[in-house]
Amino acid sequence: MTWQDLGEGEAIDQAVERFHRTLVDRSQSPVAASRALATLILDPILPALTGKQRLLIAPEGQLNRIPFEALRTPSDRDLIEQFEITTLTSGRDLLRLQTEVESRQPPILFTNPDYNQAGATASHPEGERGQGWAGLAQLQFGPLPGTAAEGRAIAALLPEATLLTGAAATENALKQVEGPQILHIATHGFFLGDLPPVPPADTRGLGVVSATELQDLPVAPASEAILENPLLRSGLALAGFNQRASGDEDGALTALEAAGLDLYGTQLVVLSACETGLGEVTTGEGVYGLRRAMTIAGAETLVMSLWQVDDQATQEAMTAYYRYLLAGAGRSAALRQVQLDFIHRHDRYSHPYFWAAFIVSGNWQPLA
Repeated sequence: MTWQDLGEGEAIDQAVERFHRTLVDRSQSPVAASRALATLILDPILPALTGKQRLLIAPEGQLNRIPFEALRTPSDRDLIEQFEITTLTSGRDLLRLQTEVESRQPPILFTNPDYNQAGATASHPEGERGQGWAGLAQLQFGPLPGTAAEGRAIAALLPEATLLTGAAATENALKQVEGPQILHIATHGFFLGDLPPVPPADTRGLGVVSATELQDLPVAPASEAILENPLLRSGLALAGFNQRASGDEDGALTALEAAGLDLYGTQLVVLSACETGLGEVTTGEGVYGLRRAMTIAGAETLVMSLWQVDDQATQEAMTAYYRYLLAGAGRSAALRQVQLDFIHRHDRYSHPYFWAAFIVSGNWQPLA
């Protein structure tokens, strides 16, 4: 094992912030900011990577916010052009992935939920979940037609798959899964942070509630502690989200609830939604959000996004990803090939905003 001192964390965090801004804004070139960050965290270790083809990266702190794939090398190439890259929650993942568990269900796909579906009958009193959840009351999501087409295209590639869409794509149905080989969820995601709460119409939207806005909402004192659980700050929107009823089945699957899913035996979870890779960053512990939750639930591999993603581009990327997977490519190698296709074959999608949003975390090998 070789250790490399990368210098002051504050300088790296500032470079991460500058790089991230250029990634999420299609009008900006990310090259200069990418090289500035790469000079700090990549260049010092490049000599040790000579002859290597695969990188396993367990990011620390704010580095969880950026795709290493888009770092610019001294030869003026994106890092993904040189290496296959997989993210790990921590080095402990390597021990966890040594244990193989058989899948118990064929693939299950959740796409284009009907967010205006009447809410399900609450199975628990409102108070059990905590009044702090009122922070999501102001969020409303619109339909994502691209996810419907995405689901149909993937279902055609996976003939044994169950496709749940519209009113059938419910929180309750998701909670009933039992170790499907693949779990694909194409919907809006949310994260309680400090950004404007309304996503662009052509993206798989992130609903965000700022700390200031939360203070202005009628929140009971008893809920303050429950909001401190970082796994309540992110989640997925399912059928009925816009008509949220009180109780557990309200169309909002939090990361805390996702951690309770039965995903032992699930080889691949794809969260084809906005910023599903984000969460509360804890030094030494990684990201507390959907990323951590799906790992706790038992998923071997998670494909997730780091920023608001273009609906049409995501539909094309996901369909291509499954084609490469079914052709025998590894779970990381398949995404790498999609990214290289976008860089070199699609002028429209060559900006990292389109191709670098999704990352792979966990097992990088082909599906069993």
